[in-house]
Amino acid sequence: MLEAAFEALSIISDPSRLIFVALGTVLGLMIGVIPGIGGLVGLALLLPFTFSMDPYTALAFLVGVQAVTTTSDTIPAVLFGVPGTTGSAATVLDGHPMAKNGQAGRAFGAAFTASVCGGLFGAVVLAMSIPLLRPFILSIGTPELLVICLLGMTLVVSLSHGALFKGLVAAALGLLLATIGDEAQTGTLRWTFGSFYLWDGLSLVPVALGLFAVPEMIDLGAAKRSIARDNKKISAWDQVEGMKDAFRNWWLVLRCSSIGTFLGSIPGLGANVIDWIAYGYAARAVPGAKDSFGKGDVRGVIASESANNAKEGGALVPTLAFGVPGSASMAILLGAFLIHGISPGPNMLDQDLDITFTLIWTVAIANILGAGICFLLAGQFAKVAAVRAGVLVPLVFGIMVIGAYQGARDYADLIVLISFGALGWAMKRLNWPRAPLILAFVLGGLVENYLFISQLRYGFEWMLQPLPAVVLLLIAFLLLRPLVVRFLPSWNRQQAKTPDAETPDARPPMHATRSEFIADMAMWAGVVALMIFVYVTASGWEMPARILPQTVAIGGFIAAGGFAVFFAMGKIPTMEVTDHEPIRAVLVQAVWMIALIVGVLIIGMVPAIAVFGFAYMLIEGKVKPLHAVLLMAPFLGGIYFLFHEMLHIPWPRSYLGDWLPDLRRATGRMI
Repeated sequence: MLEAAFEALSIISDPSRLIFVALGTVLGLMIGVIPGIGGLVGLALLLPFTFSMDPYTALAFLVGVQAVTTTSDTIPAVLFGVPGTTGSAATVLDGHPMAKNGQAGRAFGAAFTASVCGGLFGAVVLAMSIPLLRPFILSIGTPELLVICLLGMTLVVSLSHGALFKGLVAAALGLLLATIGDEAQTGTLRWTFGSFYLWDGLSLVPVALGLFAVPEMIDLGAAKRSIARDNKKISAWDQVEGMKDAFRNWWLVLRCSSIGTFLGSIPGLGANVIDWIAYGYAARAVPGAKDSFGKGDVRGVIASESANNAKEGGALVPTLAFGVPGSASMAILLGAFLIHGISPGPNMLDQDLDITFTLIWTVAIANILGAGICFLLAGQFAKVAAVRAGVLVPLVFGIMVIGAYQGARDYADLIVLISFGALGWAMKRLNWPRAPLILAFVLGGLVENYLFISQLRYGFEWMLQPLPAVVLLLIAFLLLRPLVVRFLPSWNRQQAKTPDAETPDARPPMHATRSEFIADMAMWAGVVALMIFVYVTASGWEMPARILPQTVAIGGFIAAGGFAVFFAMGKIPTMEVTDHEPIRAVLVQAVWMIALIVGVLIIGMVPAIAVFGFAYMLIEGKVKPLHAVLLMAPFLGGIYFLFHEMLHIPWPRSYLGDWLPDLRRATGRMI
């Protein structure tokens, strides 16, 4: 094995191959920065360019692309609250508040250091564990996979603390949203309401952008300020401080890297799940996390970033050893193996061991190179946090609309974006946790599939198997403990106690107004009505189609009832809301966003973004016309080159193009 490792190092050290590794790394970083694209699209785009390469170079190039997309996706997550890929969604929770507090450089330093450590850890584990993990991976069945998914959701729900019941309901809502569409076992169309778009269910990208990115941009535009409230100059020392944070929390980096590598090796659990599970684990295990996570705690950034980079090494384990893709991106890589005449399986641990170690060295080199590039440029990227909203918001809105359209490449994606933007803003305003909803939505398909198979094969006895039984008891403990402690005298004393001092980076919480309290109660009433509707409408479906929706509806109804009981007993803390902008200013931003979506339908996406951006800068940003043109021209040029010329996006049809077919042909079907 050692001989194969050195032989692979000599292969990958060839200057021509190193150039392609570096090129793949740079392209992967660029792909990660753009919201809505992600490694999957990047690999699919670049795969045809590898046909003329030798197998070593082709695979090294593609692995270089995939290995670092979850490094650079930190940049938009921290600066704008917009996940570059779904793998950085958990980073938003603490990274974006750090940027608001003028600590973007520190967040970058911690994130990039944790990323490179996690990536190297995953590469080392991959090198050492393929032969050892084979029997273990083969022994994992659907009951074990089901409880792993449930545990991941529980860890994130438990972050809600004072809003535990809200977290449970949010998770229930996410699972229900995941059931929309054609049910695979019976062909039942669940809540499609006659829409062909909903047959395949809701797309993750517009849902995630709507829940997290739209509310942040609307509030930023309403505040008419930069992202960073403290516009101090970002220096290299900020990044160094972040590096120190990562090294001071080396034990957390190691544990979360282990979680990422282990879960990455389980087929079906991708980056969009793993970073949430690692974040949830850190929030339970790190001292003081209860009060600081979600408010700008650097340890939250470290936890999610170390896990989502480490999973790349783990995802290669089943791909190489068994020919089973560990993620959707690995499915593209598996196709590259077959195209170049390489058959994944036991041969990768024997006669093709040099290829396996070539990929391991590539993961290590790409992570080091990618983190180095990000460190060099992070100071420049962090300056974006000081750009005022009137300039930044229209550009980010434009990218968000294009990113959301990548979901199903249907105009309905934009309706989903706006709808979940409204829901996300309401949840943020009323202190309803959004993380459980998006994680449950991501896991919904897996949970339903694993539940159906487990129930079909074992009946209810799957819960009595050793590992599932232990994990279910752990889940019960995590959910019941916060409820039980509310009856202890110490909890009452803590609620009555006035804090002596606020944390330096956090603003004091605000008590809800009467209208916000009424809105919160209305949301609870809506939850109860929704759960009743779900249970009743699912009653006529066959068992495979109704088992998850009805189970979730019962669980959501119990959570709502539990909230009512605890509220009546005075065991629910006084409702608090975060600092917020005036409703009038928020509505103005919402009108701008809706106008952009309508403009896409009338004149086409690129023209609508151009008109929207120019008008927004003039009216909201008070930018001079010439400056607005100079800002929009390169932005639109980049959109045209990347999405139209390179990705060949089939832009949505507009009414203008239908009225003037010659104009549509002249513009390359952009209208």
